[in-house]
Amino acid sequence: MSERNEHEHTHDDSHVTQETSHTEQKNYSDMMGGEGLAAKAKDPMKALKKLVAYLAPYKTELIISLVFAIFSAAFAVIGPRLMGRVTTALVDGIVAYWAGTGLLTNFPYMMTITWWLIALYIVSALCNLVQELVLSKLSMKVTFKLRGEISEKMHRLPINYYDSRSQGEILSRVTNDVDVISQTLSQNLSQLARSITTIVGVLAMMIWISPLMTLAALLVIPPSMMIMMVVLKRSYVYYGTQQEALGAVSGIVEETFSGHNIVMAYSGEADAEEKFVAANNKLRAAAWKADFMTNIVEPIFTFVGNLGYVLVCVLGGYLVVQRAITIGDVQAFIQYVQTFTQPLGELGASSNMMQNTIAASERVFEFLEEEEEEDETGKAPHKERYEGAVTFQNVRFGYSPDKIILNDFSAEIAAGQTVAIVGPTGAGKTTVVKLLMRFYELNGGRILIDGTDAADFTRKDLRNVFGMVLQDTWIYNASIMENIRYGSPHATDEQVVAAAKAAHCHSFIRTLPGGYNMILNEEASNISQGQKQLFTIARVILRNPSILILDEATSSIDTRTEILIQRTMKELMQGRTSFVIAHRLSTIRDADLILVMKDGDIIEKGSHSQLLTQQGFYADLYNSQFTEGGEHEE
Repeated sequence: MSERNEHEHTHDDSHVTQETSHTEQKNYSDMMGGEGLAAKAKDPMKALKKLVAYLAPYKTELIISLVFAIFSAAFAVIGPRLMGRVTTALVDGIVAYWAGTGLLTNFPYMMTITWWLIALYIVSALCNLVQELVLSKLSMKVTFKLRGEISEKMHRLPINYYDSRSQGEILSRVTNDVDVISQTLSQNLSQLARSITTIVGVLAMMIWISPLMTLAALLVIPPSMMIMMVVLKRSYVYYGTQQEALGAVSGIVEETFSGHNIVMAYSGEADAEEKFVAANNKLRAAAWKADFMTNIVEPIFTFVGNLGYVLVCVLGGYLVVQRAITIGDVQAFIQYVQTFTQPLGELGASSNMMQNTIAASERVFEFLEEEEEEDETGKAPHKERYEGAVTFQNVRFGYSPDKIILNDFSAEIAAGQTVAIVGPTGAGKTTVVKLLMRFYELNGGRILIDGTDAADFTRKDLRNVFGMVLQDTWIYNASIMENIRYGSPHATDEQVVAAAKAAHCHSFIRTLPGGYNMILNEEASNISQGQKQLFTIARVILRNPSILILDEATSSIDTRTEILIQRTMKELMQGRTSFVIAHRLSTIRDADLILVMKDGDIIEKGSHSQLLTQQGFYADLYNSQFTEGGEHEE
């Protein structure tokens, strides 16, 4: 059984990078597969209920905004009816004037209605402004809360969650999906309320003016509803597909960008471009279908509405001739018909956006409901300093139950000992370290720290016992001072400088622009790989842990600096338990105990000289490095 290939990513409390399983990690090409993208959402109604429940604390703001949206639409709906009266008064005046029975116009009556119209439209605009402001503020509150909860959730999820998903997919939920929800709250929700209010108000006005003409106008509703149902049924799938495809594209972009140097070094540009083009094509297809379904609604509704408009004009003209209705009422009715079709189209577009929002919220709530690490609030805090004795008792572990990596791992390490773990690739060396840090839970057995079961610690307390320096470094966008201080936030500037001196990086820090205040960019490309490694070593020195874990910590440093760092690390290891994952066996000859691993088991243990004397697996492995690797014994 072999240890999985792994790469490293950062972890909060350990201040180091961890190795992540490629075999557990979802393959990008699989994630892009047609089956995954074509899958329908699991339960739209359930997702909608969760979204409504999540918005419950904001019901006051929602009610206020919806009330003002209703008032805004209602006041606007009254306008055409009043304008119709002005038209009727004007026409009646003209008819009376030509008949010689009255004045041409009734200006006082018309001006009174005009002032009422101006007042109504001003109030409608103010109501619309208030509801937009309330919803905009509400949207920011919900977005802020959602992103905060997602951020907190990310720290509570087990490591295997990240092993099985791409970073782009997770980032897409934090950014794209939350933005969709925010946009719906700030824009589409108010539009939906106004559209519904406008439809109801306009319909009431139309019935008031003429039930017969209303019946003619409503003949366009059944085909409109049929179109809407077809669109809604398909659009939900397309919007869900679009969000998944967007997450997949984000994952590929992130992967390619973070490993850009490796891609270029191995001439993998064509392969990377091919992956991106394939993913982008699927996103384009999904986005085109989703946008098409959104944009097709309004022109179809406009066309159907125009058919109703023709019917109303013909019937209205006939009723005016029959003196069954005034010409002003016909004008108002025609305006209402036009107004009626517009919110129907907006309602269809808003409904499509709601489908997109439901699909996005489903993905967000799926993330928020993922199984978390064990709750540790009830565990008592442990002492600040430990001797560092470590005991492995019949440890059994596999990343999946059917693929056990460590079968029956047992070892006794005394406090202050230096322990080297060696073995071929895939033997389980790094897995042992990950279990020490409780990045994963055991399938069986126990790990004891000074006689206390590691499972009885909180993860934070346990990880505070350790300091790790691995081959791959992690530097974030902040000053050199803050990068070294990471994990020891209360350390003074003087303590940071002392740690930098111990790590032999103080002298070159002083030559950099800004010294300790120099800002490292996001990729830390403005310093060398060796300098980054020195910073991470200084970080561990500042932390002053009880137990050290070293994985070829000097592999990225030049020979002269390596000699200085090895001397410093020996001083740092004095009085501390140290685990050294060794690749070059010549570096661990002075270890107190060497554990030789193969296929998840310890097959040999002892000092360097003892193991060479046994002429076993370790001796073969050690001698092969000098005959094949070109090393020589000093």
